[in-house]
Amino acid sequence: MRSGQRPGSLLIVPDRGGDTANGVGRFLHNRAMTEALAAPLSAEDQQIQSMPDASPTKWHLAHTTWFFETFLLRPRLPGYRTYDERWGFLFNSYYEAVGARHPRPQRGLLTRPSLDEVLRYRASVDDGMVRLLAREEGQGAETQALLELGINHEQQHQELLLMDILHALSCNPMQPAYRGIADVAISENEEFTTEWIGFDGGLCAIGHVGHGFSFDNEAPRHQVYLRPFRLASRPVRNADWIAFIADGGYRRPELWLSDGWMTVQMEGWQAPLYWQEKSKGMWSAMTLDGPQRLDPAAPVCHVSYYEADAFARWAGKRLPSEAEWEVGAARCTMDGGNLLGSGALRPRAEKGPHGPGLRQMFGDVWEWTGSAYAPYPGFRPVAGAVGEYNGKFMCNQMVLRGGSCVTPDGHIRATYRNFFYPHQRWQFAGVRLAEDA
Repeated sequence: MRSGQRPGSLLIVPDRGGDTANGVGRFLHNRAMTEALAAPLSAEDQQIQSMPDASPTKWHLAHTTWFFETFLLRPRLPGYRTYDERWGFLFNSYYEAVGARHPRPQRGLLTRPSLDEVLRYRASVDDGMVRLLAREEGQGAETQALLELGINHEQQHQELLLMDILHALSCNPMQPAYRGIADVAISENEEFTTEWIGFDGGLCAIGHVGHGFSFDNEAPRHQVYLRPFRLASRPVRNADWIAFIADGGYRRPELWLSDGWMTVQMEGWQAPLYWQEKSKGMWSAMTLDGPQRLDPAAPVCHVSYYEADAFARWAGKRLPSEAEWEVGAARCTMDGGNLLGSGALRPRAEKGPHGPGLRQMFGDVWEWTGSAYAPYPGFRPVAGAVGEYNGKFMCNQMVLRGGSCVTPDGHIRATYRNFFYPHQRWQFAGVRLAEDA
């Protein structure tokens, strides 16, 4: 470990000074959070790239720093000198307008610069950002908007960092833990009842409006027509998925979309990612705390869109549209959701009495919807390189909603649109069912 954080302790974010209610304080606190997430990892851990879709921890640390240097310091801080001109090629992700970049599948080959050099890079850019935000130029509306975008961008990479290191550790035959939490209590006697919460439909408004931050893909707010529908009161649980497996769910082509069935055959899927059957009907899963017994009452996690769709068909239901999900979420509160700040780092069984209405809408697992990721009516990407942030990915991906157990607190909202390709499942993704009323 690179800090004094104890294995198994909850994340303790260093206080670098500054009120987190102001721009400088929020910036520094968020930067410290990223480094706290990386702290339990060795330099070797932070170098590895386990698949093309993932990135090394070291690369996340550098890329989020490159973002602030490229879009804020270089154009806005008078006299700023780029830390290393060569590093833009290494740590640009997909911004074509900024220039060429190192191939994504080869990020794990970047043994240089070293981790210590990357941390010095972070410290240097942090110092520059503090100087910029103390100047008159740092108080302008455009600078503040880019600062907010950069903070939210880094929060996305905090979640990606944990997703990627879990995948990397799962590839190690020793199945090491990111941290050392002991096996958690299992909800052995949990009742798996589901209520169906009805909605009248009609003309409904969705999309972000107001003063709070949102990404450009969450707007414009617009009206959609919905037929009456019902949402399941809870996400699909591990016990439900075990029943799906036992009923031959991964062996029945009639349940699957054509591309999904082809993927099942090619990849040999027999269960969600990270699941292992220790004995007949007894399952464990690789987690950030190492292999853990599967809690039957916890939401199922690490399933692809194809698996979510097949399960819904097996259950005689369907996936909600993203508009249906957002209308349902408008009835819910985000208070108490199992997000990164809980320290659980895994989906948890619902606690306390089961009241009426929708439960666990925010946190625990991202929930697949049946909606393709596409622009809202009237959407226009912003000008310049930052306009590449979301718009150019609006093809061949599906929308997820609600956040997960590794989504930073304060980052999620009802209008937030996450998106992944339908075959991907290393993200903390689960399922909530819907049906026509």
